[in-house]
Amino acid sequence: MNPEPFESGSVVLWPDSNSFSDFADSFLQIPTLPPHSDTKFVDSDRVSSSTTFSPNTNWHSDLALVSADSVIFYVASRTLLDASDNAFRHLIPTTPSDDTNLVIHVPESSTTLDIMLHTVYNKSFSQYRSFEDLSNAVDQLPVYGVPSKAYIYEDTHLYKMLLSFAPIFPLKVYILAAKHDLEDLAVSTSSHLLSFDLSTLSDETAEAIGSEYLRRLFFLHIGRLDALKRLLLWPPNSHSPTASCDAALTRAWALASAYLAWDSRPDLSTNLLESTFVALYKDLSCNICKENLNTRINDLSTHWSLVKRTI
Repeated sequence: MNPEPFESGSVVLWPDSNSFSDFADSFLQIPTLPPHSDTKFVDSDRVSSSTTFSPNTNWHSDLALVSADSVIFYVASRTLLDASDNAFRHLIPTTPSDDTNLVIHVPESSTTLDIMLHTVYNKSFSQYRSFEDLSNAVDQLPVYGVPSKAYIYEDTHLYKMLLSFAPIFPLKVYILAAKHDLEDLAVSTSSHLLSFDLSTLSDETAEAIGSEYLRRLFFLHIGRLDALKRLLLWPPNSHSPTASCDAALTRAWALASAYLAWDSRPDLSTNLLESTFVALYKDLSCNICKENLNTRINDLSTHWSLVKRTI
């Protein structure tokens, strides 16, 4: 359900007697920022200005957004209207007058608004953003009529920053991706959840993930375990018993396979898989058995590495 428009006092129209930059300098007294400044926000007594979305941007700025903590962002109204299906939470007039500029108060923190605008403009982040900040901004995008799927995919800067948190917070990233149906992000993150014990999922977490992405995550784990068990079924090639070899390799392989199958995990590494069977060499005196074991271990490692690791 779309939120109600804010009161008319949140939108201020200023005559275009001067340029928008002149208006900002004379009325709001916003300091001029040095070129290539590394400072994210420059404080003054009355207002702070975003360096990325400053009056000196290379796009036509006809709109100033003021965050809840009094940071101002200069943007092009047409860019936001094109990105939003509800006129940016009904804050931006869809048919503004040609001889006016707008100053609109947005009920979001400067951090959240900054990330949202970086997303719409697909600009790289010059500073670190916490996962909580990114997550909050992604959650707010639909509120402002910006479809998350259209602006968060593999080639975007926000996608790359979110994915950088996958090794650290895989479950949180996966929940966020599932919540907004961000297919690319969910797929890439799912490989980091192979070590996660799905039996420990709480009802609340399962509900947050949703049935579709929860099903796919369970099937990933189950599918890998089934694939491993199928691969372990086939022992090394055997040969007819001889005076010096009683086909002990087949029995040893079966015992090692049973151990792995009993305690197997979806994130089983190829190194652990190989080392389990390499340990069988010490009890083999038959050169043929050793050669067959080596061939089978290499074949097993190759096939296990090819088993799908993502949803």
